[in-house]
Parts: sequence; structure tokens; C-alpha cells
Amino acid sequence: MPISFRLRHHPSAVLLAAQLIALVLFPVMDNSGSGRLLYAAVGAVVVALALWVVNRSPAVNWIAWAFAAPAIVLTLAALLLGRGDLLALSSMFESALYFYSAGALIAYMLKDHEVTGDELFAAGATFTLLAWGFAYAYFVCQSWYPGSFSAMLSSDSPRTWTELLFLSFTTLSGVGLGDILPLSPPARVLVMLEEFAGVGYIAAIVSRLIGMTIRERH
Repeated sequence: MPISFRLRHHPSAVLLAAQLIALVLFPVMDNSGSGRLLYAAVGAVVVALALWVVNRSPAVNWIAWAFAAPAIVLTLAALLLGRGDLLALSSMFESALYFYSAGALIAYMLKDHEVTGDELFAAGATFTLLAWGFAYAYFVCQSWYPGSFSAMLSSDSPRTWTELLFLSFTTLSGVGLGDILPLSPPARVLVMLEEFAGVGYIAAIVSRLIGMTIRERH
């Protein structure tokens, strides 16, 4: 079977792979100017893949574009002009895009009672989309409310993108290592919302897929 055919029928797998590759690349993107440009490029690729996945789901595609277009434009403007406020604004749109894309994949997984290979990949991609969405929300919170997050090392410094993404993954998965702490009320509210989203996602979506898979095998 041609690879192009597999990619067309498994867009969730492509999105999940791109996000996992981005996890490996993010540690080198925090500080340097070239790192920020690479960060913007990787973000644009993930946004494009998210739009592709939304286009294959029951969601309304123009809503996703309404979030994606200003996010890409504002990110490029922030990097070219050195405007941190624009970067925070673009992160707000990206957070909304990832949440909307996660909702689109959830609707895609709930539309029938059969488990396909792409739906299993969609379960992983939805988890990473939620983690990305909350990480961008943390970035916006830190920009608007300085000192919202503290850590064991350099506690007074703003948290890097990798640290915020790490906080998001540990919170959504329920691990909660505790080396990065929310301090401001808005930050704590966001963390509580992500904890609720993580528990709800595992209880409602993952358990449903597991149950249907076991039923089909029997």
C-alpha cells in the first residue's frame, strides 16, 4: 500500500508524529533567535496539520481557519518586530485552535461505534492537542500576569515554553511532578481546568475506545 494512501487515511497519525517530533526539537528553541524562528516554523507545520485533521472531521473548517490565520500572522509579526505582546496574542489564538481541533477529533471518535486505526491515532493526537492548548494558555497567563509560575530553578524568571509544555503534560496526565508551581489565581484556575479535562478525557473517551475494542474482539 503506497505511503501517500496511508497518510491520507491516517491524518491523525501524521499530526501525532509531528507533535512528538516537535517535543524533541523544542528544547533547542527557547533562547536563540534562530531557535525562535525554528519554533515558528514548527508551529506553522503543526497548525497546518491540525487544520488538515479538522477538515477530515465533522467540525466546521472555517472556524479553525479563523483561529489559525491570525495566529500565524501575529507570530511572524512578533518575531520580526520583537513584540512580546503580539506573541502572547498569537498564543491565545493558537490555544483556541488546539482546543477546537481537540474537540473536532473527539467528535470524530464519537460519531460511530466502530474503532478504526485512525481513531486510535486520534486518541493520542487529541491528548497532545489538549496539552499544547493548555501550554499556550499558560504562556498567555504568564505574559499577562508576570510571576504566575515558579520552579525549583530560577524561581523568579519567566518559565520557558518547554517548561510550560512540561507542566501541561504532567498536569493533563495526572502525574503532577510539582517542580513547576502555579502561583497566581488565574494560573491555578487553568491548572485545575486541565486536571478536570485530563480526568474527563481518560474516563469518557479513552475508556470508550478500550471498551469498544474489547467488544469487537469478542
